[in-house]
Amino acid sequence: MSISITSPEPVERRTAVWTDDGVSLAVREYGPTDAPVTVVLLHGHCLGAESWSLVRDDLMRRYAEARIVCYDHRGHGESAQAPARTYTLEQLARDLHGVLRAVVPTGPVVLIGHSMGGMTILTYARAHPDEIGTRIVGVGLIATTASGLADAGLGRLLRNPVLSWLRAAVGSAPTSMEQVKRLGCRVFAPVIGGVEFGDRTVSHRVLAQAIAMHERTPIVTMTGFLNSILTYDESRTVPALSAVRTLVLCGSADLVTPPTHAVVIAAQLKNCDFVCVDGAGHSVILEQPAPVADAIARLVTRVPASGIGAAQVA
Repeated sequence: MSISITSPEPVERRTAVWTDDGVSLAVREYGPTDAPVTVVLLHGHCLGAESWSLVRDDLMRRYAEARIVCYDHRGHGESAQAPARTYTLEQLARDLHGVLRAVVPTGPVVLIGHSMGGMTILTYARAHPDEIGTRIVGVGLIATTASGLADAGLGRLLRNPVLSWLRAAVGSAPTSMEQVKRLGCRVFAPVIGGVEFGDRTVSHRVLAQAIAMHERTPIVTMTGFLNSILTYDESRTVPALSAVRTLVLCGSADLVTPPTHAVVIAAQLKNCDFVCVDGAGHSVILEQPAPVADAIARLVTRVPASGIGAAQVA
């Protein structure tokens, strides 16, 4: 597999995939449908497929043969909202299975997840262990954790009793709380820059993009996933990823998932490329897309692309 240095205009193909419980997911595809490997990008909590735009464009310039698939999780971006009880990592793993079955029914796949997207991949790996090393030939975990998000960094705020009150308030009065949330986003927009990004200056365009994605995320979605994230533990799943090439990438200034989370994951894996982007924060894919795209391209060129994945997703 070779890298082609070109500058194509990415042609976007949009489709909708219906989940097993009837929720419509907005899916975007780029690149040739007969590509040797398909890269599937999964975004984080309160973001959307748009968060991958800078990395995606850079990756396609580096590797013109790439086929890239990204989609909005339920309740995010252009995907439909769903009952709050379905806002769990288990359901996101089922949604991923549905997207692969509908859009990438055959051929080798590389899964790349940022934050909650990485948690979704680990949950998926536990639910479908037979696909790791067969259908799934590479995995990238970016600014994510295998467990204990609430034990370090800003993740400790998940244990604050105020969040329990907030979830209850949203459950009983979602419309009123949505209005409060919209006002809060405008008031606290500068805080997003301090929490999501590292110690380097971020362009106004990137900051505005991050704020806009947070503003578009309904408060039911924001609070709905918190319990699943708080109780999430896929630490026993991590060693299974040694069957494939892996990328573990973090930002040195990540306050949400401090680098220690990435170090713990990488230490358990064979064939692992560990990358720590100096000065980057939690939204490293927006803040410093070039080293992220470089690391993903390196992963894709190292995975096997023939004789694998002939079986259809069941």
